[in-house]
Amino acid sequence: MKQSRTDVFDYGGVSWEINARVRAGRKTRPKVRFCLVFERELLSVPVMRQVLGDTLRGIGVTEDSVDDILLAATEACTNVVLHAGQSAPAYTVAATVDNLACRVEVSDAGQGCPGPRGHRPERGNLAESGRGFAIMEACVDAVTLRTAPGQGTRVVLDKRIRWEVPLSKTA
Repeated sequence: MKQSRTDVFDYGGVSWEINARVRAGRKTRPKVRFCLVFERELLSVPVMRQVLGDTLRGIGVTEDSVDDILLAATEACTNVVLHAGQSAPAYTVAATVDNLACRVEVSDAGQGCPGPRGHRPERGNLAESGRGFAIMEACVDAVTLRTAPGQGTRVVLDKRIRWEVPLSKTA
C-alpha cells in the first residue's frame, strides 16, 4: 500500500485530516471528508445542499440516502441562519462518508440554546416550533445536539447509507 499524502485543513477551529491512499490492485469505496464554511445568510443553505448532494451522488450514494441527508442538513443549517444570533457571523458544515455511513456536523459559535448541554430545547407552543428537530430525527439514524448559552451549537447527523453499485461488483 502506497500513501500519497495526508493534508490537514483548518477552518475556524474545525480540522479534518484527509488521508489520501492509493491501493494497488484493489478498489475500495472512497472515504470522503470535507468542511465548508459559510456566512450566516439564507443563500448559504441551497449552496450547501448543492455541494453536499453533488459529492454524495458523485461517489455513488443512492438518491434515497442523499435525499434524507440533505433534508436533515438543510434543517440544521436553516436553524443556524435563523437562530444563531449576531455573535455567529459564520458556520461550518463538516461531512464524513465511509463504507457504511455519512456524518454531517453543523456548528456555529452563536448564542446557543438555553438548557442542559446535550439536550434538545423544549418544544414551544407555536405550531412550527420544534418541527426542524423532528424532521432531522425522521431522516437520519441519530441526531445529537450540543448547545449552551453563549457557547454555540453543534448538531451531528448520522445516517447509514446505501450505494448505487455494491462494492463486490466494483472490484
